[in-house]
Amino acid sequence: MHQSLTLLVQVQELDIKMIRLMRVKKQRQSELKQIEDLRTELQEQLDIKREEIASLDEQISAFEQKIQSLSEKQKKLEEQQGSIKKVEEFNALTQEMNSLAREKEGIETQTSGILDQKTAEEEVRDKLEESLNLSAINSQELENEIKVSIDKINAEGQKLKEERREVAKQADCEGLKIYERLLRNKKDRVIVPIENHTCGGCHIALTLQHENLVRKGEMLVFCEHCSRIHFWQESESIEGTAVATRRRRRRAVRT
Repeated sequence: MHQSLTLLVQVQELDIKMIRLMRVKKQRQSELKQIEDLRTELQEQLDIKREEIASLDEQISAFEQKIQSLSEKQKKLEEQQGSIKKVEEFNALTQEMNSLAREKEGIETQTSGILDQKTAEEEVRDKLEESLNLSAINSQELENEIKVSIDKINAEGQKLKEERREVAKQADCEGLKIYERLLRNKKDRVIVPIENHTCGGCHIALTLQHENLVRKGEMLVFCEHCSRIHFWQESESIEGTAVATRRRRRRAVRT
């Protein structure tokens, strides 16, 4: 295999490692976000519940003030009734007092219902607070583990980038541009061997003329079907690489 293609294969192996690292990193970041989203959702539910309870408290306070006002009116009417001698006036005050009593009773019934509702809402609030506290405690260790994992991925990724930069300096510039363009499109290996007369990428059969061009290794040869770059899999120049290891594994499976 031509030296320029050998270098591109080395660059590809480093890129594939970085792609896999980024996938793991995204997965770990997704796990972290799920934890944060759960906590945020619980906090939002708790805030809403607290606002609802505060609103009920305002209603209860307003009703209690109304009840107090009605009680004071009743007391004044009772005082007036004691000094009245005319039956008509006495009866009129009695009717007014009865009306106040009915209004007060109705408000007290409403207040009792709101107090029951508040008690139920406070139970829900307490459960949400408990869930939020437990979530914070239980997820802390997992969050720390995920963050440490992401830091390690970043460090490993930086090391791979530096290694790739050194290998890429030695590669043919034009070939590197072509390879990088293919990699951006496919997000997977784009330099693949010919295996059993088929493309190692799309697995479509190739012509003997195409195989001969690849075997010569004089230029970059592209798959007519998927545009990947081909190399001859028996080339000694790939021994020791991840490509050769995968090839030996496939042979062992077939055996």
